[in-house]
Amino acid sequence: MPVYLDHNATTHLDARVLEAMLPYLTGPYGNASSLHRFGRAARDAVERAREQVAQLVGCQPGEIIWTSGGTESNNLAIKGVTAGMAPGVVLYGATEHPAVMEAAQALKLTGWTVEPIRVDASGRIDWPTFEAQLRAHRVQLVSLMRANNETGVIQDVARAAGLVHAAGAWLHVDAVQAAGKIPVDFQALGADLMSLSAHKLYGPKGIGALVRKAAVDLFPLHHGGPQERGLRGGTENVAAIVGFGVAAELARQELEVRTRHLRALRERLEAGLRSLPGVCIFGADAERLPNTVQFALPGYDGEALLMQLDRRGFGVSSGSACASGKGEPSHVLLAMGVPREIARGAIRVSLGRENSEADIDGFLAALKSLAAERA
Repeated sequence: MPVYLDHNATTHLDARVLEAMLPYLTGPYGNASSLHRFGRAARDAVERAREQVAQLVGCQPGEIIWTSGGTESNNLAIKGVTAGMAPGVVLYGATEHPAVMEAAQALKLTGWTVEPIRVDASGRIDWPTFEAQLRAHRVQLVSLMRANNETGVIQDVARAAGLVHAAGAWLHVDAVQAAGKIPVDFQALGADLMSLSAHKLYGPKGIGALVRKAAVDLFPLHHGGPQERGLRGGTENVAAIVGFGVAAELARQELEVRTRHLRALRERLEAGLRSLPGVCIFGADAERLPNTVQFALPGYDGEALLMQLDRRGFGVSSGSACASGKGEPSHVLLAMGVPREIARGAIRVSLGRENSEADIDGFLAALKSLAAERA
């Protein structure tokens, strides 16, 4: 039986989520903007889901804007905020997801200055450099991820928020990988905007959210309707929104149990990896997501090793699914100062709630067998 170990790329749809979605996929329900009873029922379902997602991340339901996923949420945050400002400076973490990096880089076309924020060898923000950037520039927006999708390293976003607000800027937090894996509290983190995605926490693909404080002026990327208070025009995907809501509620209720299970598996995996000669576990001395391990074995190409593991029945990743196939080492690892020849050999294992100790042991046995073949 193949073993799936790539849950940071996507998760399967929880059966309970599917059950909640089915009436809105097959039954007679209306457009959530329609005034008749079918439309009102759909609107009620959308607003209930809004409450469920809000409860997961500690925000008000009215602060949630539905989107098609994390990529759109990141783009709406970065482009939507800056659209109403005179060009200034945007800062983003050097290890951000491509959806943040490329959205920020696109602002150069309209006169903005865009700079990455350095990280240390563990992938954490280089605080002296960050503070110097805030002092040196008229910074108007900073974008940081709560947890890295490749290494799992968790950033101290609350500390960053104090510095960002003291500089008079807004803070956007990409919490796509964090929500559902660790506690995420929009208010406590001090974020002004925060991106979420359902398919990272056993919800459907094609639905996400941007959390926005009311004080933040935001210009829409989509026009053509009054949906989402005019910030995201288009008929609501009611079934997917309902699925996101139920997935969020389940993640909130089961967070402690899931975390305990995943951390135990991660520790078992890392103990086994350390028995392999020369293995390098990235970000090992930093606080990380309980389900994520990125490592490299000396002398291996990451994508070649990925395919060898796939043939043995284990689905892993060589980095971000959104950057795969480029043939280049991970920009995350390069930003951490990892030499290119080591970064090129990186493999990411991201565990899910259905994984077991037997899966970990089988994966380690496959790795050891591959290493023995090369010896």
